[in-house]
Order: sequence, then structure tokens, then C-alpha cells
Amino acid sequence: MNRIGRILSVNGPVVRATGLSSFAMREMVEVGELRLLGEVIRLDGNEGVLQLFEETQGLRPGEPVKGLGEPLSVTLGPGLVGAILDGIGRPLGALLEKTGAFMDRGGGLQQLEGDRNWEVFPQVRKGEIVTEGSLLATVKETPLLEHRLLLPPGMEGEILEILPQGHHDGSAVLARLRDGFGRERVLPLIQRWPVRTPRPVRQRLLPEEPLLTGQRVIDGYFPIARGGVAAIPGGFGTGKTVTQHQLAKWSDAKLVVYIGCGERGNEMTQVLEEFPALVDPATGHPLMERTILIANTSNMPVAAREASIYTGLTIAEYFRDMGYDVALMADSTSRWAEALREISGRLEEIPAEEGFPAYLPSRLAEFYERAGRVTTLGGEQGSVTLIGAVSPPGGDFTEPVTRHTKRFIRCFWALERELASARHYPAISWTASYSEYAAEVRPWFESHVDPRWGEVQTELRRILAEDEHVQQVIQLVGEDVLPDEQRLIALVASIIKTGFLQQGAFGPDSYCPPAKTFAIMELIVHFYRRAQALVAKGVPLRLVRETQEVASLYRLREIDGEKLEEFEEIRRRLESRLERIGAERLAGGRDRR
Repeated sequence: MNRIGRILSVNGPVVRATGLSSFAMREMVEVGELRLLGEVIRLDGNEGVLQLFEETQGLRPGEPVKGLGEPLSVTLGPGLVGAILDGIGRPLGALLEKTGAFMDRGGGLQQLEGDRNWEVFPQVRKGEIVTEGSLLATVKETPLLEHRLLLPPGMEGEILEILPQGHHDGSAVLARLRDGFGRERVLPLIQRWPVRTPRPVRQRLLPEEPLLTGQRVIDGYFPIARGGVAAIPGGFGTGKTVTQHQLAKWSDAKLVVYIGCGERGNEMTQVLEEFPALVDPATGHPLMERTILIANTSNMPVAAREASIYTGLTIAEYFRDMGYDVALMADSTSRWAEALREISGRLEEIPAEEGFPAYLPSRLAEFYERAGRVTTLGGEQGSVTLIGAVSPPGGDFTEPVTRHTKRFIRCFWALERELASARHYPAISWTASYSEYAAEVRPWFESHVDPRWGEVQTELRRILAEDEHVQQVIQLVGEDVLPDEQRLIALVASIIKTGFLQQGAFGPDSYCPPAKTFAIMELIVHFYRRAQALVAKGVPLRLVRETQEVASLYRLREIDGEKLEEFEEIRRRLESRLERIGAERLAGGRDRR
């Protein structure tokens, strides 16, 4: 059926059209002679409203609107890993070869390259009964990742034919099967899935395992679980994007999906230039062999920006269904919310807080609830861990996007401008941040790293909490009038902030393994307890703090994570010096204060 509507008016990315009585909500359309891509977002009888994912300059009333018969969907199959896509799933590399550095508009939706050959290894035989999620074949897409071709949700039956082992292009038929009603079903090698529809799972699991990030302030203080949700809010220049880059580089997820949603072009350029040159520390292979980049910069149409979040989520869920742990970085959800606000304004909807649409909270909820650790339809365990950056204007955490985001997340890494200005990286505030996953992942750390993990972590938290009160007193009356017990708290808190919480974004300290994280925490706590015992016996704190061994605690982060024996050497020297100071004092040493 040839369904053609006509344009009535154009208002930026919003187009009103007539002749849409046979169209469906959220149906993809091609608009105008250039075949600009869009989707139906409102229907009223024979008329409707479309949002276009491409620039509408030059579009005129009367031009045709053609329905494509499906919602906005992304093509899923071999070729995704290592790809750089735009907001609606088109590979930028292919577009560069086709149109040059400046992308042409229109021409339809061309996503994965169907003519690329892949070596397919079938995993089922003719006559086998398969159900949704069953493994049909595998493709060695990269040295790090085996692409598993599964039976899509809602399909089951008897295999009539399976693609033989060998090299095949994306247009090949993977399998033919007969379903329970006797109908023959054809399954292509490359499939499609609507981006706004979550992929189904068998069961949701508790977030009991941490996603290791290599960042001490996260792993040691505010951990995130596999399948968890977190937000990184911060004002301009506080390090949101750099922190996202670190998480994308070093997190121990099997696959990383990085969405540059409405960010400046130079920041996305940095990602596109830097990531292909990076080496995965766990495998020694290029990091792009486990990364998918979605680039939708601030100068691209806002409707495509709004769609880019769902494109990335659908790709992440696709690999989760294979039994992989996927980390999705969205930078930033504030730009995504601004796209919602602009489209809402052009639709003349009644605005809510600060002009955002009233449905902003529900859209944020839909976004974050698609994360989780699950049992897939095929019986595997996989996860999507979702980490969204938030860019509150002026660093105001009470603005609508940040405030509503806090309702749907369990991990809040608040970036503090004072720390960023002091060159303290990461600038994650240890007072404003929190993680509700800490208690749930603590048993994992105690069984896989050290049984004392929780005890040491709790002690560090207590010291920093006491230091907040001590610092208030110091600001009023100075440090000299404080008793040594409180001055010791301030000293150890200073060591924690410099030797543990601070971490370089580049160089050997860019990635910190859990063993090194615990070694630093435990050594600082050991020093605090020994020094506290000496102070309680009347030893002046000055004798303790003015030693070379204590000064070395500020440089613990500089120790190579592979040379943990150096921590033991520092402990021995520190213990020896503290014992000598205590022995001299007990022997009647003079108070040199």
C-alpha cells in the first residue's frame, strides 16, 4: 500500500502534515524530495505532527511524506563493535566515504553494511527445537568478543535450515524454522529492533557484584554494581566528560557503549581520536575492540539527539542478551532533556519547571529503568550498567534534571567546583556523593580482595566525617588550639584526600586495581590506629607527623599497582619509627612541643 501524506507547515524539526490517517504513532517516515528521516509523534484524524532527525532547511509545504511501516529501529548484528554511529544508528565511517566530511541530508536510513562478510559458526542443527534466546550461531567479530546470534524474542520452533559454516554477508538468511502453528519463519543474519521498546528478559537479579572502574574514589568509596544506575552531576569545567572517559576506558565491562549526546564537537573529536589509540589494560588489545561510539554533537538536529539515547540503550541490551556485561555512558542527559524541551516548545505544550515538559520525570524513569542485571531469555546472565552525566546550569543541583534524576538512581557522584579548581581529580565530593550499592557489593570485595575491606572502608568514612567538624573549628579558631586527637584526625584526613582520593587521569595511576585500592586504604587506617594509640599515651603529635615515613603516605598513589610489596616496606619503616617514638616517650623522653 502506497501511503503518502503532504507537508502543511515546517517549524524547525517539527513538521505538520496531512493525509496521515493510515499512519501509526512513532512510525518512521521519509519527508520531502530529499527523503529526510523522521517519526510520527502526534496524530489527530487525518493530520499529524512529525519530528525530523535531519536539518529541515529548504523543506516546503506540499512535499510528500512517506510512511516506512515500522517505528524507529536500529539494525543489530555483526559490525557494531568498534563502530562510530550517529544518533539514529548510521555508521559515520560509511557516511564519510559516501558524502565526504560534510554529511548530506536525506537518502534514507542505511545502518549496518550488509555487504560485509563474516565467518559464521552454526551452533544448532536441522531438526532441533529452539526457543526465544537460543544460540543459533557465533561470529568472531573481534579478538575480544564473540558475537552470538540468538533467536529473537517471540520466536520458537523447529530448525528447517541453518546457514552453513563459512563466510557470509549481512544479507544472508541465518535460519529457517517452522513455528508451533506450522508456519515457516525466515530469520536474517542482521535483525532490527525498535529503539523505544525494551528487550525482554527472563528475570531481574539483585545487584550483588561491583563494576570495577579502576577509580579509587568510586571502587573504594562510592561503588556501583553491575546493572546499576549512576549520575555524574557537575558544573562546567568540573570534569564530567573526563570522568566518563575514564570509566569507559577502564571499567571491567565486556563492552562499552559511549553516547555523546549533545556535547560540543571538540569533546567528541577528542573521544574519536583518543579511543582508537588506547590499549585495554586487561587484554593488551585496542580499546575500540570492545567499544561502540554514538556521536551526536550539539550542532546536530535536536530530534536525533533525543533518539540517540534510545539507540545506545537498544544496542547495549542486544549485547546484554548475549550474556555480556555492558557499561553505557550517556554524556549528557541534560542535553537530552534540553532537546525534549525544545521539541515540546515547538509543539506548544504547556511547560513545567524551567520550561521542561511535564513528562520529563517519566522519560528519565523510562531511561534509567532499562538498566539492570538479568537472566536473559537464553538463560545467561548479563547486565547493562547505566552512567549518565548531568550538566546543571551554574552547578545548581536543585534544577529539574538533576533533582528528578536523583529519584531514579542509586549512585550519585557529585562533582565539586572547589575540588576541580584545586586540581583535585576526580573532583567527586566525599560529602555530597553517595552510593546505595556499597552494602550490597561489600561481600564481593571481602571475598575477592580482602576480608577486612568493609571494616577499613567504614573507618575511612568515619575519619572523613569527623574531619568535616574539625575543619569547621579550624576555620574559626585555627589548628594550634586543638587537642592532638583532633589534629590527628585532620592529618589523616589530609592523607586520605591526597594519597587515596586524588588520582591522575593520565599516567600509571590512571587505573588502580582493587588490590592497590585496598592496600592504600589499609595502610592509612593502620597508621591512624597506631598514631592514635601513641597520642593517647601522651606522645606529642608533632613527633609523629614530622617524620619522613608519614610524608611518604601522601605519595601512596604513586606506587605501581603491580608492586604491592612496596606497601609492606612502607609499613615496616612506619611501624619501626612509631615504635621508636613511643619507646622514647615511655622512657621519659622530653616533650619537645
